[in-house]
Amino acid sequence: MNDPYEKIRQRREQWQEKTVKKALERFPYLKEAPSRFYTPLDTRDFDFLTQVGFPGEYPFTASVYPFDPRAGTARMAARAQSGSGLTRASGYSGYGTPEDTRDYYKQNISRGGRQGPNLALDLVTQCGYDSDNPQMAGEVGKVGVAIDTLRDLEITYEPYQGELNLDRIASNFTINGPAIYFIAMYAALAENRGIPLDKLQATPQNDILKEYIARGAYIFPPKKAMRLFRDTLVFINQHIPRMNITSMGGYHIREAGASRVQDLAYSMAIASAYLQEGVNAGLEVDSFAPRFTFNAMGGSMEFLQEIAFQRASRRMYARLLKERFGAKNPRSMLLRMNMTAHIGPSSTTKQRPLNNLTRAVLGAVAGALSGGPPSAFPPYDEPLGLGWSREAQQLSQDVGRILTCEAKLLEVEDPFAGSYCIESMTDEIEKEAWAELEKLDKMGGIVSAIDQGYVQREVTRNAYDHQKKIASGETLVVGVNCFTGEHELEVQTTRLVPHPYDPDRRARAEERQIANLKEVKKNRDNKEVQKLLVELKQQAQKEDVNLVRPLITCAKAYVSLQEVCDVFRDVFGEYDPPSIF
Repeated sequence: MNDPYEKIRQRREQWQEKTVKKALERFPYLKEAPSRFYTPLDTRDFDFLTQVGFPGEYPFTASVYPFDPRAGTARMAARAQSGSGLTRASGYSGYGTPEDTRDYYKQNISRGGRQGPNLALDLVTQCGYDSDNPQMAGEVGKVGVAIDTLRDLEITYEPYQGELNLDRIASNFTINGPAIYFIAMYAALAENRGIPLDKLQATPQNDILKEYIARGAYIFPPKKAMRLFRDTLVFINQHIPRMNITSMGGYHIREAGASRVQDLAYSMAIASAYLQEGVNAGLEVDSFAPRFTFNAMGGSMEFLQEIAFQRASRRMYARLLKERFGAKNPRSMLLRMNMTAHIGPSSTTKQRPLNNLTRAVLGAVAGALSGGPPSAFPPYDEPLGLGWSREAQQLSQDVGRILTCEAKLLEVEDPFAGSYCIESMTDEIEKEAWAELEKLDKMGGIVSAIDQGYVQREVTRNAYDHQKKIASGETLVVGVNCFTGEHELEVQTTRLVPHPYDPDRRARAEERQIANLKEVKKNRDNKEVQKLLVELKQQAQKEDVNLVRPLITCAKAYVSLQEVCDVFRDVFGEYDPPSIF
């Protein structure tokens, strides 16, 4: 039987020997063709229904939804008042004291914003300490808002009353190590306002495993931290059904230096570990998996590869849920993310920062072509300091509007479906990620691999290799290691409005927050606090006790974040990272 690809194979060999070889003779400094041409030989086993399917249907390669409604509502959105329509959290934000962040949100609301907070927490909060801890001096309110007790959440949410009350908005919380207590504080805030927990919409990041690999905001040993994750999963599943359980962050792993394949493999391994916690707790996977989300995955300037990566990610996650966990509900198999392809903050540069807008536009186009929205993330001034300027935010928003309303990129779903190039790249990325995931499985899973230092070591090695290539000039970054001559221009924008984060407030935030915490500790019922902490320790020592409800009680008594975390430190211990080299 004749091989239908034989003629193409022969013609490719002739092309390489004649056409390509002849062209290379004109460029003696090139040893081989600097680009690749894909043919049907690269996708010879391609099966459309198995490998792509239709948008919104398994295996969700093309998209997790059948279409993007923004393609049909763009004209209405263009004429609507700012901020109308969506019930979801606003842009990542927060700084200084709760009063500072409250006033920031008040300004947003006064300009027509109707979205709930997407809270950035300072490192003191993220690591489970109080603002008055002497070891935290200099960090309070610096990279996010300081939250020590329920009082601080009450202040932060003062603008959200009436038609913007907690049951009418969605909130995001970037918190992981002490996420269980933050969730408990939010539940306490709602109950104190008389709002039933089943009316709350929110997304806590609650992704502790990536902290050991990437961000470093961990507190307890991984296995003990997974107990806390299990407790949040079970409690949310039973009492707060409209709250997402986790927002996993493969993009954080990429930002730490992981390769594209490592990003995907480690993200899938982390998702597997979280899913298994729910199954081990006796829950049906379809009862909770639909509320697993990802805040982002991927992130680089490699345009075509990032499109293929997003397609591979959706397909791999769907297969993981269906084949490994036996999910039957298609919603369990959706890799839910607010954005798909993007460039990642590490692709931005402090040198010639307006070039970051050009980079972000490419990321936004890739996002639209990879089954998601055209998100020009991050705003161009990302590397210049905390908080994006309103000018940068305006330009980023307009990129998405132009690509939707003018370029009309959302009018075709997965336009590269069937492309020899993209399908080949998609298959290759997924195949390599499965191989790495299987390696982790043989180690006992992602938690064991973290305990052994394997994952951290691999990411660190790749980060070193990447930076070494930039330093040597093998990887080119415009304005950093190339095109840096004296005649190049440092183009800047004109500031039209003050920066949304008041620098004077930031400078005085620590002093004011320590005074706030001192006042809370003075006025609360400290005998009740001590009683609750003793009880919490006893409950934490029992593996089968769910700690969320006791923590809600602690929150209502204004027990501080560090007081809770210190109890857990005493019971669970603190994480001591292994040596990775």
